[in-house]
Amino acid sequence: MDANKLAERVERLRHTFSSGKTRSVEWRKSQLTSLRRFFTECEGDLEAALHADLHKSRLESYATEIGFLIHEIDHALAHLDEWTRRRKTASPVYLLPSDSRVIFEPLGVALILGAWNYPLQLTLGPLVAAIAAGNAAVIKPPRTAKTVFETIGRLLPQYLDPDAFLVIDDDTANDVILAEHWDKIFFTGSAEVGRVILQAAVQNLTPVTLELGGKSPALVDETANLKVTARRIAQGKFFNAGQTCVAPDYVLAHESILPELVKELAATLRDFYGDNPQSSPEYARIINTRQFDTLVSYFSNGKIEYGGQHDRDDRYIAPTILTNVSPESPVMQAEIFGPILPVLPVKNMDEALDFVNKRDKPLAFYIFSENRETIEHVLNHSTSGGVCVNETINHLTVHGLPFGGVGKSGMGKYHGEWGFRDFSNARGLLDRGTTFDPALRYPPYDGDKLARMKKLLDMNLPDVLQGVTVWLLSHWGETILKFIR
Repeated sequence: MDANKLAERVERLRHTFSSGKTRSVEWRKSQLTSLRRFFTECEGDLEAALHADLHKSRLESYATEIGFLIHEIDHALAHLDEWTRRRKTASPVYLLPSDSRVIFEPLGVALILGAWNYPLQLTLGPLVAAIAAGNAAVIKPPRTAKTVFETIGRLLPQYLDPDAFLVIDDDTANDVILAEHWDKIFFTGSAEVGRVILQAAVQNLTPVTLELGGKSPALVDETANLKVTARRIAQGKFFNAGQTCVAPDYVLAHESILPELVKELAATLRDFYGDNPQSSPEYARIINTRQFDTLVSYFSNGKIEYGGQHDRDDRYIAPTILTNVSPESPVMQAEIFGPILPVLPVKNMDEALDFVNKRDKPLAFYIFSENRETIEHVLNHSTSGGVCVNETINHLTVHGLPFGGVGKSGMGKYHGEWGFRDFSNARGLLDRGTTFDPALRYPPYDGDKLARMKKLLDMNLPDVLQGVTVWLLSHWGETILKFIR
């Protein structure tokens, strides 16, 4: 659609938001329930679309996309009354009697730009949060995942309020979309496009959440349980053929256990996908030939310990383990975003930390060790958007944990209540009573008035005594102030 048509349709959403319709908690619940029905009633269509674009298995489609979002919706429905409730906080003594609370109010009309690697989760997960917070929204699914793009555009509008939500199901250009004035932009994708989004948002000072990527490291020390470590790294890395923003991008393993770890990884991959992963129904495909060609070029950056087979016509690259990789090689520069796992040796965890900390802050960080002192040392001397100990990628499935990046891996957090807050304005409310209005607070501050006012400003009161103090000040405030010297 052209700019005028888009502006006209966005204005319809803005009118709906201004009417107050989306603020109703009952309306939000009804839209979340309808969105849930979209996933359950259209599950077959969605599975077929994910298989067509990425060759995702039914289990992977459910665990990482359809079921993931159903659980996200169920969590929001179970907690929405709690999230929307005004949160009380203590008032300072000099403002009593008063009531201080935080009101979470919707931002307005949000723009949600999804990503192709998990085209349902990364497009409609933010939508769950936007609805829970009471916003209207424009949803742009990723065109790169063309079958999912078509399926969302065809089916999703049947389930959502057309006056509050718009799915862009055509080739409307990004510059046309970004030229609109949005109240919130939520983008998942590359850092390069993230910069474009941020520059466009600056024009209207629009708040932005950027879920980007980066090279997420896995550190393995000499105490790690190598069999379990190999299984969990392999699962996190080779889900969706490595096209996961929080996949372990590379491994830094203690030099004494690196050969054994590589053996365990190879054995695990045979267990997972058989001797010919191309025929495995559990193994995904690369999204397009451009990405395929980039990934295959990395094979020359080290020694192939396992895998390396590929078929361009099928967009298939076998799960591959590389050793003898130089830190300066291309595979160690950009995020790999494919089924290639470099494994590099380190002498100790401090060397590993130094390696990671000299690079951009990662979206995820994985530590494998049975030594709690080592684990705490690594946690205290590193930073990342999220972190797992003896696990990979599954921090995303914990509703109470914030998900998002730091530095070049992104800004803003979502999932569960964190998503609700990301799409909300936390509005501070001070409701001051008029039964006690001492002259002490007003100029001129002559005589001992200033000294008494300073004492009042510095006074601290336990929260449990707030209610009693409010009652006392409302009835005998002036008398009590006489004792402040």
